[in-house]
Formats: sequence, C-alpha cells, structure tokens
Amino acid sequence: MSDRKQSTIAIKGSVFHFVENPFKTDEERSFQYYENGMLVIKEGKVHAVGAFAEESIRLEPGIQVIDHSGHLIMPGFIDTHLHYPQTDIIASYGKQLLEWLQTYTFPREGMFKDAEYAESVADFFFDELLRNGTTTAQVMATVHKHSAEIFFRKAQERNLRMISGKVMMDRNAPDYLLDSPETGFEESLELIETWHKKDRLLYAVSPRFAVTSTGEQLKKSAELLNSRPDLYFQTHLSENRAEVALIAELFPWSKDYLDVYDKFGLINERATFAHSIHLEDKNYQRLSELKAAVSFCPTSNLFIGSGLFDLEKITMARIKLGMGTDVGGGTSFSMLKTLGDAYKVLQLKGQKLSALQAFYLATLGGAGSLCLEDKIGNFLPGKEADFLVMDFNTTPLMQRRMAEASSLQEKLFIAMILGDDRNIKATYIMGEKVHGD
Repeated sequence: MSDRKQSTIAIKGSVFHFVENPFKTDEERSFQYYENGMLVIKEGKVHAVGAFAEESIRLEPGIQVIDHSGHLIMPGFIDTHLHYPQTDIIASYGKQLLEWLQTYTFPREGMFKDAEYAESVADFFFDELLRNGTTTAQVMATVHKHSAEIFFRKAQERNLRMISGKVMMDRNAPDYLLDSPETGFEESLELIETWHKKDRLLYAVSPRFAVTSTGEQLKKSAELLNSRPDLYFQTHLSENRAEVALIAELFPWSKDYLDVYDKFGLINERATFAHSIHLEDKNYQRLSELKAAVSFCPTSNLFIGSGLFDLEKITMARIKLGMGTDVGGGTSFSMLKTLGDAYKVLQLKGQKLSALQAFYLATLGGAGSLCLEDKIGNFLPGKEADFLVMDFNTTPLMQRRMAEASSLQEKLFIAMILGDDRNIKATYIMGEKVHGD
C-alpha cells in the first residue's frame, strides 16, 4: 500500500531485462544480461542494476544482500487478459466460445452474487498469479459491482499493480447476470471514483464484448471512458468465427466487428482487445492508427478451438501487443506455458517466435501495451521493483537440457517449452518477497 516503506536492499544473481524491442531492433541489443549481477532496490523501486563487481562496491555498509546466485532475476510477468471469476472452470470439457459461455462461464459467474465465494476465489487467484511470477494483470470481474470491489481490495492488500473492472452486459446472457446501460454506467462510475489510481490500482471500462452489450450500453461505455482520460478499456474481439458472424447479425450497420467499437469511440491507446484472431486486413491498420493494444491468448485459443493468431500481421502493422493467459478458457496461470503455446500456434501459422521476442511480450512489451512502460517491465532506475527469480533446473529433464544450453536465449527457450510454476523460485512486489521459500 502507499504508506509502506522499505529500506535499501540488494538482490544478487543473474540479472536479465529488456531495454529495446527485439521485434524492431537487433535482438542482441534489445536486452541487458549480467551473469553475475546485482539489482539494488530503494523504497520499493529500482535504484541500480549492473554487474555485481561494480554495484557491490557502491553499496552503503549494512545494506542487506539477498543471494539468488545461480538463478535468473527478471521483471515480473505481465498478463494482459484473464478472468478471475473463471478460475474454477479451468479444464472444462468440449465447448467452443459461445457454448462455453452458456455452459460454463455464465453459471459460474452467477455464483459471484455470493461475496464470500468471490473473496475465496480472489484470494486463490492472486496466490496463483504470484506463484507463477505474474506481478501485473488486466483482469475482468463479473457483472456484480462487489466482484470488482473485492478484486481491488485484495490487490491493494498485496500492494499489486492491477487493472480491472466490473463486466457490463445488458443482453444475450442469463437474467441473473444482466445489468442495464444505466446501472452499468452508474456502478462503474462509483468504482472508478473509489479505486482508479488508488495506490497501484487502475480501472478498465469492461463491456464483455459487443455480443452481450447493446448499442446503448456501448455508448454509455464511451461516456465512462471520456469522463477520465486515463481510464483503461478492455473487451474481446474476433475470437471465434461464429462470434464474428453473430456480430454481423446484431449490428447490421457495421462494416465489421472492429467497426462496432470504432463507431462508439471505444478504441484508444489504453484499449486492449483480447484475441483479435479473425480480423479483416483493414482492422490492423485501424488498431495501429488509434494506438490500441491486442492481447495474444494462445492457450485459450487452442483449448476452445478459436483459431490461430497472426503475429506477422500484428507486428507489421506495429500494433501494441501483450500476452494473456485468458484463464479460464486458458488452461494455466503460467506465463511460461502460455509462451510455449504461443510458439506452437505460430509454428502452425508458418511463423516464428524467438525466446527473446516471447519474454519481451511477457514483460516490457506487455507493459507498453498497457501504457505502463514508465512504471514496470524492466529494471531501469525509478521503475517499480516487481520481479521474479527463475530456477532453470526444476526437473530432471530441464536439468539435462539446460546442461546442453550454450546461451541465455537457449535457456529461455527451454524454459518456455518445458517450464511451469515450479520454475518460479520467488516473486517480489516492490522489493518485498511475496512468494518463495
């Protein structure tokens, strides 16, 4: 919380972070790596980073040095799209998107009418994020106002930088999950006034997607966005072909799916559109022009059978991009497993994703997609000290493969293909350890 104070501490180990975008520059210039390095933290923020031999002699006497030698210290993962209410439907069988919502998502979200249940899920959700090294996430709650209140309160207790919002839905969902354009607006505004920019928390206006919001509700969503220029916006876009076809029926005046959000003024630099698989070619340019972000959610796209993401078109259009686990359509909180699935999706598309590109999207790239690159994502002085400590040797197979690795890039690639939560030895928030031995 904002009144927490921390003394200066130093973290010793192999330190790795990005300083440039490996999609836009020579990969070797995109990162800094100190095999025997040190990260110095003062009052929860990065004070210095560099080689241990140099930084250690600058330390004042008595500064605590936490030794993580033999492990990789890197910025915490940033998950740009997931649903905390869907935690308990992970690994539900056999449905694609629209059936998935009716069969699993909506009934489960209905249970969040019970605030005690919502609290229990939120506690588990945050524990899982931290256990997997995820320190910032953009998260959808449910239509219930208290589901967002509980999320923000639990995040505040843990001093986390989180983005969330109450879901808005006024059609095509069960009656017990519907709000109205007016109540959705009023409850969201109350949440904004209470939680937006309180400590490390940020609010995202959150209509689930155009299928479940009327034009009037999307109009009220735009009013909310215009009430504060620093608000976020999150929704879904072109995840599933049947969804795209339904949008054409619901909004017959629209040119395409993205055009619905565009006509209501919902595309800006703080907007994130999850999935964005089945886009029209012209949509890429429009997203780029308006500086919006896309969240690549490979695990859920595979599990729900939605389709294959086109990284080449996104990067060629210079669209901001982050990674999303999309729990609970996604089957893991692990960003390592998510990056592994991203690689496999792109193999099927005939495209490539290097280890450096993948880890960039999960850290500094994700921060940039959320307009938070001035606060998180790497270890430049002044950044908030949210980071993880990775153990490359948590299973016999990984030990055997890592023994053959000749570079950091190879180790990172092995980690994203074979790794999971077991590789996260520790997680730190603002320089304070919140997960680990």
